[in-house]
Amino acid sequence: MGLYPPSVGILSLNSLTLSINHFLCESTPCLFFPLYLCLPLLCFLCVLSLCCASICLPCLLSSHLHHLLLIYHIYPISFKRPPVITTQPESVTVFSVEDLVMSCEATGNPPPIFRWTKDGEEFDPGSDPELKVSQQSGSFVFYTLSNTMDTLKQYQGKYVCYASNELGTAVSNEAILKTDVPPTQQKERKVHMKSEQGNSIVLKCNPPQSSMKPIIHWMDRGLHHIELSQRVVSGKDGNLYFAHLTAEDSKDDYTCNVQYLATRTILAKEPITLTVTPSNSVVRNKRPQMMRPTGSHSTYHALKGQTLELECIVQGLPTPDVSWLRKDGELSESRTVKDMFDRRLLFSNISETDGGEYQCRANNSQGKVTHTYTVIVEAAPYWTKEPVSQLYAPGETVKLDCQADGIPPPMISWTINGIPISETDEDSRRTLTASGSLILNDVTFGDTAIYQCRASNKHGTILTNTNVYVIELPPQILTEDGNTYTFTEGQKALLECETFGSPKPKVIWESGTTSSLLADPRVNPLTNGGLEIYNVTHSDEGFYTCAVQNTNLSVSAELEVLNRTVIVSPPQALKVQPGTTAIFTCLAIVDPKLGSPLIQWRKDGLKLFESHIDEKYTFEGPDLIITNVEPYDEGIYTCEVITRLDMAEATGTLTLYDRPDPPGLLQITDPKHREVTLSWTPGDDHNSPVLEYVVEFEDQDLKEIGWEELTRVSENKVHARLSLWPYMSYRFRVIAINEVGKSDSSKPSEIHNTLAEAPDRNPEDVRSESTNPNTLVIAWQEMEKHDFSGPDFKYKVMWRKVVGSGPNWHIDYTTAPPFTVSDVGNFSAFEIKVQAVNEKGEGPEPDPVIGYSGEDSPLEPPVDVGVELINSSTIKVTWAAVDRESVRGHLLGYKIYLVRLGSRAHHQGRRATEPESPVVLETGANEEKKVISSLTPYSHYTLVMTVFNSKGEGPASEMLSFKTDEGVPGPPMSLMLDSPSETEMTLHWTPPDQPNGVLIGYLLQYQQSDDDSPMQVVTIDDSAVTHLTLRSLDRHSHYRFYLRGRTAAGDGEPIMQDGATVLDGVPPSNISLSVGENSVNLSWVAKKRHRNVSFQIHYLNKNDGSKWKKTEKVNSSQSFYQLQGLAPGSHYRLRFTYSNTTFWETDIETEGTGVTEVQPSFATQGWFIGVVSAIVLLLLILLILCFIKRSKGGKYSVKDKEEGPMDSEARPMKDETFGEYSDLEEKRTASLPSLGEESKLCSEDNLDYNGSSAVTTELNMDESLVSQFSRPSEGPETLHGLPDNSPLNPNNAPPANNGMPNSVTILD
Repeated sequence: MGLYPPSVGILSLNSLTLSINHFLCESTPCLFFPLYLCLPLLCFLCVLSLCCASICLPCLLSSHLHHLLLIYHIYPISFKRPPVITTQPESVTVFSVEDLVMSCEATGNPPPIFRWTKDGEEFDPGSDPELKVSQQSGSFVFYTLSNTMDTLKQYQGKYVCYASNELGTAVSNEAILKTDVPPTQQKERKVHMKSEQGNSIVLKCNPPQSSMKPIIHWMDRGLHHIELSQRVVSGKDGNLYFAHLTAEDSKDDYTCNVQYLATRTILAKEPITLTVTPSNSVVRNKRPQMMRPTGSHSTYHALKGQTLELECIVQGLPTPDVSWLRKDGELSESRTVKDMFDRRLLFSNISETDGGEYQCRANNSQGKVTHTYTVIVEAAPYWTKEPVSQLYAPGETVKLDCQADGIPPPMISWTINGIPISETDEDSRRTLTASGSLILNDVTFGDTAIYQCRASNKHGTILTNTNVYVIELPPQILTEDGNTYTFTEGQKALLECETFGSPKPKVIWESGTTSSLLADPRVNPLTNGGLEIYNVTHSDEGFYTCAVQNTNLSVSAELEVLNRTVIVSPPQALKVQPGTTAIFTCLAIVDPKLGSPLIQWRKDGLKLFESHIDEKYTFEGPDLIITNVEPYDEGIYTCEVITRLDMAEATGTLTLYDRPDPPGLLQITDPKHREVTLSWTPGDDHNSPVLEYVVEFEDQDLKEIGWEELTRVSENKVHARLSLWPYMSYRFRVIAINEVGKSDSSKPSEIHNTLAEAPDRNPEDVRSESTNPNTLVIAWQEMEKHDFSGPDFKYKVMWRKVVGSGPNWHIDYTTAPPFTVSDVGNFSAFEIKVQAVNEKGEGPEPDPVIGYSGEDSPLEPPVDVGVELINSSTIKVTWAAVDRESVRGHLLGYKIYLVRLGSRAHHQGRRATEPESPVVLETGANEEKKVISSLTPYSHYTLVMTVFNSKGEGPASEMLSFKTDEGVPGPPMSLMLDSPSETEMTLHWTPPDQPNGVLIGYLLQYQQSDDDSPMQVVTIDDSAVTHLTLRSLDRHSHYRFYLRGRTAAGDGEPIMQDGATVLDGVPPSNISLSVGENSVNLSWVAKKRHRNVSFQIHYLNKNDGSKWKKTEKVNSSQSFYQLQGLAPGSHYRLRFTYSNTTFWETDIETEGTGVTEVQPSFATQGWFIGVVSAIVLLLLILLILCFIKRSKGGKYSVKDKEEGPMDSEARPMKDETFGEYSDLEEKRTASLPSLGEESKLCSEDNLDYNGSSAVTTELNMDESLVSQFSRPSEGPETLHGLPDNSPLNPNNAPPANNGMPNSVTILD
């Protein structure tokens, strides 16, 4: 005992053990003791193994464990604890003797002692023989021993529990005990109700009176719920309300079932029989009227936090639609819920802001009704600031702040250990402020107590216990030295400096980066010793020191500031159609030291999880993908980027838009003469505003036509004034249109009939469609049925001749166009008109129009036809106007028929041609001349003319013949170029296809095309000349040639050709080699504009000492050659010669391994060869004798014959040879002439154009030798006159090599 201060008693381990669970789980004891004092005591017990491991584990995991152990070693004393009520007594309504249980639990050391008050008077349950008390350490419970409810009424009242030990008394909240009788079934009479269809009615439930709120279920005898709807609703009073009755409502088993949850009771009331009788007349629509509540205004009182329901039950036919609004503000969708088919407005957890005026509006086609609700919200007391339990040192000033609010404002009062301050001894050190705070100045050990603050108004009382413990302890710093605190920019940094001692130690903070730390308004030292830095920045990084004032105690801490997490691409507001996919993107920048963040998505505040079954939600990196979007997917989507230090969030909305719903409640009102007003109620626009409404109609007498558009109305109107046609039976419907599309059609309106009237219009487009002579056909545009305006509709047709008929009209009637009048003469003018007529009268007087009877063909041809030559290709035709009477119709114009018979050059030996097809030209009716161009010069033509009208053409005029003058010729048909030498160019051409006269020669013009050299001109006066050689040309230049034909009329159009002379050939240079095992590939670039030359390749094998060999001649234009038949692994000398002169030499070495010389052996001796040859000869003779013997005079099988020696002609081709194999080739191989001679193997007759050994020559055709035709040739004769040695002559063109490289096989 000498280790403990004498003023502190020893902690009772047993009582402390019972309270450990409250210390750890509920933390209620720590309302008095700070955490640093509360936990060491428990951990001390853990060390002594006096509590279970599950309780001790939180202590051992505490981040302050070593601090707590340190405190224990410094202060090894058992602290006393004041009582703390852990289980409050609860209010209860007693329906049976088992329900009367009142309990109170508390912790403390020493264990608290319990006492009770009832209605403010001391109450000892243990002294009452009717009550049983169960009292254990920390708990007190009493209950009844009675068996009857009558004895329990004496215990009704308000109970308060007091828990006391030597450190003070804790007071519980007030608990109310009531008694009530469980509801029971009452005997009732059967109820029969009867009403007409269309009337409203109320079926009453009348549940038994009880303190419990009943739950009402209307069911039938089969225990099926009565189907509720806008028409049939259940009221809060339990009654069943019908807005109007239908025949289907007739039942004999409407049963009200009343359920009480507290007593687990369900009472079934007597079934009600309802009979609905049909109305004797047509059921009339009825305006809405209030059924519950009645009248136009009602007032509701509610307490803050409670649930309030406003009810609006209405009657009417059709069933009214109900809507809610707030009259003094906007109705909050988030704080209210509409229930019971919008007949109820529910406030859950109502607050003062919900107070105000609300209105229910009920509408149907007959009118509307409203009811106003005044909602008054008051509040029971609630805490805004509670006093804090704390340790204090002697001499300190204690201020217990206690503030509460409520409606009306509550009164604040204080008690000490349950005794009102007014009843305690006066103490000048105690002061009560106007705000309700209690101040204790210069406290002593005797001020240790439990202080109760009580707040009360008419709605209730609340109470809080505050522990004041006066004690002395030396200061200590519990926070570990050298801690590093990491925060992100903008956060509130908290540097801990937890101290322990009484009086409470005062700490001083210093920074290594700034001298006046507390001068920064962002820096706030806390009462618990910590340091807060608001809106921390990178400049705040560094080391900080916390020191206890007037001691040498201090700790240091490092502050690290990271970049805040920033969302750079937040989710957007999306507007999508149902069934599509929505994608939200959330991109953020995170400090690298924070690692990869967690992206959490929420919808309306609730977490979203990836869907693995239906793939509704998919997370792909920063994207949230929502597939098959439906209406319930609408909402606010939040992206949370979470790191270990901070979080950034951004929101986006998802809104569905779709086609609008069809309008409803179509009504026809205000009918006037051929006009009505159609009104409707808009449907849901599905988040896409309506752009316009389309009003359609259907004629009930012409349903086969279907619905037709009548008018369109702008989006801000819900009615339209419609102009109608007479004598029609209308039904209307309305379609809404938004940016997505059209809604479905509304339900059709009622039928509306218009009266018959005389037509107000006549048919349009009255005209004559006469085509046959002596006939008048009157036609018009047939009128629509809705323009008939009445029954017995027909057309009144009137006509008369313009001249000679007099004032009288011919009249007839018909029901449809056209109308035909016969025997009226050809092409006579008539006045015609058509009038609409029905049973009610005639339409307005129509204006006459002029029409003609049918036409006939013209009688006479044009006269005085003449032709005037303007130039070689243009003439002017003139004629006299025809007599209009002879036209016998509308003169449409004249036709000119022009035929070319041929050229005038037939007498010069040209073959005559057949006449060409006639050219037909039309003129206007009033023309008397026509200029015709684009004729062929130097030609014979004939010309005739006719008159035509719509019926046809008249007779032709006399034929005129004329000749066109000579013109300039067309271009020559072709122009080809040939270059005999480097300075010469020969031009070959064919005469013009269109000489347009007598050809007298040609004009040749040429110039160098690469500079501004002058044009050279050569005149050829002989038309028979078809070629010309130009000499002394520049071998380095390109030329452009123009050739024209000439007639007496001048020079014709030119044909143009570009070309250059061909240079003398030279052997190739810059030859590239690619050496293989048996061959070497040679390639070079063929020179442009150079003639082809032949060269040879000589080669020598340096390894075997053989002689020089040479290839056949190789063309320089080939660009490639393969030298084959070389020995592998050998050195060769290559020499290239042209005109017996070497122009290039080189050495090569083939790839592979060379052949090694074989040493002489007996197998190469002559005697051995002779013996082997003799043996082979003997075997051959024996085989021949066997065959002769077998075949002599006998038969042999077909198979033997088939298997016999094959004919040499049928021998298969050997893979290693080219072409076909024959004895002739063997002989040629045996006597192969030298490669320097002209080998027959390389002759044209023996060339294999499909093999790779073919030697081919390719003519290089490029810009250096342009010799193409200016137009497609018609055959070989176009090359007539070319020199035999010209490269343009096909007889000299070398055969093509088919794309294969040239090569030669070396035969040894």
